[in-house]
Amino acid sequence: MSHEINELAPGVHSFVSARQDAWHKLGVTLDSNFTAQQALEEAHLANWNVRKLPIAFWSDETGDPVDIESRFATVYDNPLTKKVTYLGVVGSYYEPIQNEANVELLDAIVDESGAHFETAGSLQNGKRTFVSMKLPTTMLIGGQDPVDLYLMAMNSHDGTSNFQFAVTPIRVVCANTLRVALKNARSTFSIRHTGSAKFVLQEARDTLDLTFAYAGEFQEMADRMIEESYTTAKFDEMITLAFDMQDPKTKRKQTLVENQRESLMDLWNNSPTMKDIKGTRWGAYQAVTEYVDHFMDIKGEKNKETRSASRTITSPIIAKIKNRSFELVNA
Repeated sequence: MSHEINELAPGVHSFVSARQDAWHKLGVTLDSNFTAQQALEEAHLANWNVRKLPIAFWSDETGDPVDIESRFATVYDNPLTKKVTYLGVVGSYYEPIQNEANVELLDAIVDESGAHFETAGSLQNGKRTFVSMKLPTTMLIGGQDPVDLYLMAMNSHDGTSNFQFAVTPIRVVCANTLRVALKNARSTFSIRHTGSAKFVLQEARDTLDLTFAYAGEFQEMADRMIEESYTTAKFDEMITLAFDMQDPKTKRKQTLVENQRESLMDLWNNSPTMKDIKGTRWGAYQAVTEYVDHFMDIKGEKNKETRSASRTITSPIIAKIKNRSFELVNA
């Protein structure tokens, strides 16, 4: 399914959300902010016991199992069915980081900063887990466009990525996630899955003090963007580069480019979210984020109502387009 939320048992999904109904209508919605323990319990993230098991093949000559050197399968215990579930293949240096360690680190940030948990869950049959928190800093871009700041912790149990923290501004009006590469600011922090990972968690906690500096720099830049005009001609030039629309080689590609351009131009000129920011650099960037979060077709994603939040977490294509368009708008 396009939402990719992990279904641990028939009708039971690994997802919890604070206060408002989730976009995919799955999992548990709580009436108020929740604690680290509730995140683990309600999203069914506790007691997974993620671990490595040897991988073997059976010899054609003897029929005996032969271990594959330096390669292991990662598995976890499904907390509902109790079945051992396969996650991925990793090397000898990989060490699992349990879901409890993820949530406990963020719980310390809650105590110190006043942040609160927003969502938690697992994706892709448990291969990825995530926890998000709303930080106590709300920005008002240009005095009119509200942006909240979130911290998302993402972990992979299949060896495909590091343990990551991302500081993510999200636009309140249409919940667009902004992934931007700001100069002189760190918006992400990664920890490798090695034997020393548990010691590096403290370093991550210290590094996250940069969150508020990031918020200040982001607001300063966004405030400038909302004060600076941006023409339709510049917008067309920007999307041409950001979406690689130059010189389509095939008729199919030409049709795709024409449809993309038409949709983006319609958002730029007519979207209700452009009401107070139309004709500005900030508006140009928001038109792009609205398109990729809500309208752009991506292979394997069919359901428009459920794809926005899952693609924010899983799609490198979306991150690349957003980062590129942000750079171009501010060039």
